[in-house]
Order: sequence, then C-alpha cells, then structure tokens
Amino acid sequence: MRGLQFIFLLIAGIAGSLMAIQGSLNSYLGGKLGLLPATFSVQLLGTLTVGGLLLVFLKGQSQSLLEGLPTIPFYFWLGGPVGVAIIYGVAVSIPKLGVGNATTGIIFFQLVTAYLIDHFGLFNQETIPFTGVKVIGIAMMVIGAFLLLRK
Repeated sequence: MRGLQFIFLLIAGIAGSLMAIQGSLNSYLGGKLGLLPATFSVQLLGTLTVGGLLLVFLKGQSQSLLEGLPTIPFYFWLGGPVGVAIIYGVAVSIPKLGVGNATTGIIFFQLVTAYLIDHFGLFNQETIPFTGVKVIGIAMMVIGAFLLLRK
C-alpha cells in the first residue's frame, strides 16, 4: 500500500470510529429529546459547523460556487435527506441492538452497497469490477457478522 493510500485509509478509519461515537451520541439525544427533535438538532449543528468552515476557508469563492449549481443533477442533492435518514436510523437501532450489533449491520450493508456502486459505476463513480475475491470477502463478512450478532 502506497503512503498516500494509507493516509486516506487512516482518514476513513477515523471517520468510521467517529460514526460509532456519533451514533451513540445521537441515540442518547433521541432518548432525551425524541428522535425527530434530536435528528433536527444534530443536522442544525452540522449545518452551522459547515457554515463556519465555509466562511473561514472559502472567502471570495462564493460566486464561482453559485455558478456551478445549475449544472448539478438533482439526485446529487439527496445527500442531505439521506443524512437525515442515516442519523435517524442509527439513533433508532442503537438502543434496541447495542452499538456493536448496530454497527455490524451498518458496516455490512454499507460495504455491500459500496461494492454495488463501484461495480456499476453509479453516481458518477469510476467503475471497479466485482471480483470472485470480493465475493469470498463478503461471504467471510457474513460469517463474521453472524458470529458477532450471536448472543
């Protein structure tokens, strides 16, 4: 593995760890506020955080950003509503399954979906063929998930 690939794998790993932490935090908020108010609060704080980052890092670039908006297909804007569904789904599943079991389900279905996106080149992604080795890897994940989800 090349150095730059390792750095991006490390970044992805940190993001994965943060997803487990975020799910736990959102689950707690959902129990205290209700799931929809908690989801709204999390999205609002995320919006404010990104808004602050935009102000700091994109000074003077707003015009060029606005000019590109009409050229983007509508379905690429669905990341926001999908994010709401993710936050809500994680907050609902963690109290019922536990963080480990919920994360097992999340990771399994996330990987299957990711490989389908790669294989078919969906959402303007580079096509990366699904191979027999990947089938074996997913089969091993199914076995691992089964072992992790057992009582």
